[in-house]
Amino acid sequence: MEVLNRNLKAVTVIIRAADAIREVIKSDAASNGLNPTEFSVLELLYHQGRQPIQAIGKKVLIASSSITYVVDKLEAKDYVKRSECAEDRRVTYAELTDEGNGLMNRIWPEHEAKIDELFSGLNDDETEAMISDLKKVGYQAMKV
Repeated sequence: MEVLNRNLKAVTVIIRAADAIREVIKSDAASNGLNPTEFSVLELLYHQGRQPIQAIGKKVLIASSSITYVVDKLEAKDYVKRSECAEDRRVTYAELTDEGNGLMNRIWPEHEAKIDELFSGLNDDETEAMISDLKKVGYQAMKV
């Protein structure tokens, strides 16, 4: 196979795999009354604790203009609360409420098992190699 065709095939495989994974995550989130963006914000707060709202968008790869809307929705569901920074009034934090923490304690193990199932066809070395290879492609894409 010609190099160009092999590279184009690799792009197609990466995109299809990413789309399939995204659908699993979307379905998993929806089964818990969330959209994927809400789920990713809850996951970040669950694993890393209180975060400045301004930083959440970068960490979960959503537009900063959307983060306030997402936090508003999670706040309305009583999963997240806002708190002001005592040192800098320009900074507002988001953190899980007891309700949000309880939700994540309940749904995270099942979600993690589902993700593990997605990668069950790979051993640890293959998974590490895939991570390394995809990072190389991603870094190269940022240069183009």
